[in-house]
Order: sequence, then C-alpha cells, then structure tokens
Amino acid sequence: MRRVFGVLAAGAVVFAAGCGGEISGSPVVGAEAGTDAFVPSEGNQDPSLAISGIETEDFPPGKHVPSTARVAYDESPPFGGTHDQVWATCTGVVYPTAVRTENMVHSLEHGAVWIAYNPDDISGSDREALAERVEGMPYLMMSPYPDLDQPISLQSWGHRLKLDDADDPRIDQFIEALRVNEYTTPEVGATCATVVGSFDPDDPPPFDESEPPAGSSPPR
Repeated sequence: MRRVFGVLAAGAVVFAAGCGGEISGSPVVGAEAGTDAFVPSEGNQDPSLAISGIETEDFPPGKHVPSTARVAYDESPPFGGTHDQVWATCTGVVYPTAVRTENMVHSLEHGAVWIAYNPDDISGSDREALAERVEGMPYLMMSPYPDLDQPISLQSWGHRLKLDDADDPRIDQFIEALRVNEYTTPEVGATCATVVGSFDPDDPPPFDESEPPAGSSPPR
C-alpha cells in the first residue's frame, strides 16, 4: 500500500492519503527545521514520516533479475522492488546521463539515496546545487530521469519525495533521515562500491524509456 504524507491543518499532524489512507499522530517538523531533527534513532526510526509530501511503500527485498531483463515498474521513478542483481555505484556519483533503473533500485536496497531530476527542468545553478550535495558522499547518487513528472524526485528504499525546487530544505531532511538508515534499509552496510566487470560508473548501462515487454518481471 502506498502512503503519501502531508501537512494537515497548519502542520498539526501527519496524514496518509491514497490507497486506504490512514492517519498517524506523528508531528510534522516544519520545512525550516534543521537536519538534526531528522537523525534516525531507536525512538524515531523513520524521521522522514514528518516530511511533508513523503511517499512510502513496503517492498519485499532481495528479488533480482539478470542484466538482460526488464522490470515492469508501476512507479516512476521506482523506489523499491525487484531489481538487477548488480547495483549502480553509489559512492557520491553524479551521472551525466540517465542510468538503467534496475541497477539504481538495487543501490537503494543498500541504503543509498538517489536524486533524480528532469533535465528539461533542472539545469545550470539548480543542477549544481543538487550535485554539490552528492559528489563524493557515500551512499548518494544522482542522475537525469527523462520525462519525470516533477523537476526533482528523491528515492530511498520504500520512500520517495517529489519536489520542484533545488533549494527546498526537505532535500537535506530526506537525506539525513534515510541515507543508510539502519531501520529502513534492507541491506544496511552493504557496499556502494563499483562491481568491477559488472558495472562501470563511467559507462553505465543506459536508461530504457520504452515500455517493458510482455513477460517482464513484476516489481513485487
């Protein structure tokens, strides 16, 4: 079940909408709050639930396909589910071109945050502002995502946040709350380093914009 969390009544509580919408009593932390409020802890295992607009969904981990297979994702960008057996390098890499989705999703399972952006909407100083957050930072990666329905979309395993402003403070809140979060990451501590001979960050497998063919693997 996908849940979308947003501000209700001047930020009093968090609500979940969408499929069978549920209401939670967790307080919303204002967009102006510092990232310290989003550090995961035993008592607050998923601080991202206080971020307005966050989407969450439960995905079974560990479902792999070979490098020649497609997954018929029902979310764009996907933020969990079946994925390639090889992960995309996620050691602070800013990919200049769109990367095969199935590899990117595997990186989320290891605890990475993926910043995707619509290259028709984000360029110049806005792109630089996003790239500065990512470059050289472990468990972060960034890539263009053609035809994205919002300028920016952040993904971690089971979490997504779509935004229209590269200066939105919720970007840093999302990263703080979910990058290598031991409570939300299925394979926390798994490496983000390059798989030599299987994935080349300088020449990654390209994003495929076509519809997955009949017989493609389901996302769950």
